[in-house]
Amino acid sequence: MRLGVLIGTENTPLPDVIGQVRAAAEAGLDSAYFSQLFSWDAVGLAALAAREVPGIDVGTAVTQTYPRHPLALAGQALTAQAASDGRFILGVGPSHPHIVETRFGLSYERPARHVREYLTALVPLLRGEEIDHHGEVLTAVGAVGVPGAAPPPVLLAALGPVMLRIAGELADGTVTMWTGPRGIGEHIAPAIGRAAARAGRSEPRVVAGVIVSVTDDPDGVRQRVAAALGPAAGLPNYRSALNRQGLSGIQETVIAGDESTVERAVRAYADAGATELVASRTGGERDWPRTLAFLSALRTRL
Repeated sequence: MRLGVLIGTENTPLPDVIGQVRAAAEAGLDSAYFSQLFSWDAVGLAALAAREVPGIDVGTAVTQTYPRHPLALAGQALTAQAASDGRFILGVGPSHPHIVETRFGLSYERPARHVREYLTALVPLLRGEEIDHHGEVLTAVGAVGVPGAAPPPVLLAALGPVMLRIAGELADGTVTMWTGPRGIGEHIAPAIGRAAARAGRSEPRVVAGVIVSVTDDPDGVRQRVAAALGPAAGLPNYRSALNRQGLSGIQETVIAGDESTVERAVRAYADAGATELVASRTGGERDWPRTLAFLSALRTRL
């Protein structure tokens, strides 16, 4: 199983962001991902980071589909792929109704239909193909050419059965949040695996985004996560995923404790079928260097 990090970017100066990527690369980790919030452009940031820091894959986990037409995103993604010498991974997702409708002023009706049409257009564009797509919700006509850029892997943020089926059929894998080993092993990995097999595709990637902290204060870490992210558990997609796992809140998905505790938890993800674990930073100021050092050591044993 690969190990990576999700880089915190909100209100973070560019040198500090690049420094976080460089620290992950120096620790020997496999990947550094960026989420699309309302600060840095995640695809552009991945391209910049790749030019500054060799030897580590970069990607988005995830960038929102609704405000980015497939032709536009294909151009961005292929640019990042060229800039990174083939180390870019494109993670996409539809986001949430309160963001799409309230902030962007767009309809969030039937997001699965939107995502299916979006990937139907995007994936061929990333291969450099000419498309002429006229769907129920999306029109995309044309092609995108970026010399020397191979199509990057595409991950779809998917938690429910419909989205996982789409991910298996049309994408190279999925990226999850707030999903523990039980959720990966009993639901995520089997569902996307079946869909990929039926579609004649190769074994999909299962990238698990997890808050990780090697710490002497695991209870404090979980309390802080509950305070900071508690409301997110009420979003329909996350609520359904937590209910499916028998969990009440996001804090219950956190990996926190000493080195042996964290190692057991990480190995549980691997045993459940995760192909990559992406660690989000939390805990006290001294905890993250300790966490990064531990992940570096653990990577050689997985």
